[in-house]
Amino acid sequence: MFVFLSEILKRRVISSAGKIVGKVVDLRVKLGELFPPVVSVRVLQKGQKRLVSFSWHAVESINGNVIRLKRDSENRTVDLQIEEGEILLKDEILDNQVVDTYGAKVERVNDLHLLLAEEQLRVVHVDFGIRGILRRLGWIRYVDALTNWLFAYQIPNKLLSWKYIQPLSHDPKKKALKLNVTHRKLSEIHPPDLADILEELDKHERSYVFGSLDVETQADTLEEVDDKTRTSIIEGLSEERASDIIEEMEPDEAVDLLQDLPQEKKQEIIEALEEDKREELEELLKFKEETAGGIMTPDFISCLQTDSVKRVMETFKQSDNPLDNISYIYVTDEQEKLIGVVTLRQLIFNPAETKISSFMNQDIVKLKVDDSVEQVAETFRKYKFLTIPVVDEQNRMKGIITLRDGVEAIFPEFGE
Repeated sequence: MFVFLSEILKRRVISSAGKIVGKVVDLRVKLGELFPPVVSVRVLQKGQKRLVSFSWHAVESINGNVIRLKRDSENRTVDLQIEEGEILLKDEILDNQVVDTYGAKVERVNDLHLLLAEEQLRVVHVDFGIRGILRRLGWIRYVDALTNWLFAYQIPNKLLSWKYIQPLSHDPKKKALKLNVTHRKLSEIHPPDLADILEELDKHERSYVFGSLDVETQADTLEEVDDKTRTSIIEGLSEERASDIIEEMEPDEAVDLLQDLPQEKKQEIIEALEEDKREELEELLKFKEETAGGIMTPDFISCLQTDSVKRVMETFKQSDNPLDNISYIYVTDEQEKLIGVVTLRQLIFNPAETKISSFMNQDIVKLKVDDSVEQVAETFRKYKFLTIPVVDEQNRMKGIITLRDGVEAIFPEFGE
């Protein structure tokens, strides 16, 4: 038997003898299972207007508009205190926002769909649709009659399985219990979708959701959110936590984030970084934002012209650089000066012992660290490369700019 929460709320509760005890005002459920069971019923007593709670085991049946208690159960109330791992459906879920981890978006709960089976009442679906609103207003029968008469049509339910739901709460007492149940679901959402969700939430809800993610997911998500949201999130974190996240981010994204922070907060985070990462980011922060140096990343693969194909391929396999950054392998001399470039295709089709110098391209398209973003965009437009190397005044290799970063530098809306 299926029943909606809105159909249970305000139902009369009667004793086994038929005496009116009160009316239902909420249901308490225990999280931890795929479809959480109702463990108690909150009832506003008739006459006394006192709130009491009955264990679900005290319920004998749900018939018509009444809930009947088992014999002698009307005097056996249970503690109203919410235990760890429990929530109230009306108070904490109904009319509140949840994260739909299936569609990766924030939804408002209009009703809850419950299943009564084997003497247990369980939450099985969440209703996001207009039908849930009409049901609660008591208009559903009239609207159904009207749409059936006019169009031979009924407004459908918009139900989603509870297993895809992440409740939102910034109540510190609730945060841990909800995290235990749903942490894995949020982490499985793609970072761009998570970013969209974070941008829709208020500051407290955003802090809760972001705090429930692991560091790697936090870093990936921060690279996708808009600048305002990203800055707000980082400013709310400790320097230690913020530095852990920044160490997981792509260097160019980390620099963009740091440049948007107040000077004091930026310096505190930088000082908390590991030495290698701190030196890398401090070097990038020297460049102006609107230059090639300001948008480049130092994550690229380089080799010497005396290296063999086999050795370079081994370096390539060991690299953890993003795919966008390894379209080309850049050839440098002992002073790190750029002297050539090879493609992955060339490496694959040349014998393992072949020296890089025998087939590298020495006619190199490159940018200087102080070139403007307009020059960056023009270079990408003209040559249509996936990445372009960036050098200093001495022709030393300093980094690369990906096509994506080049486009976003000119058209920031593409990164939103």
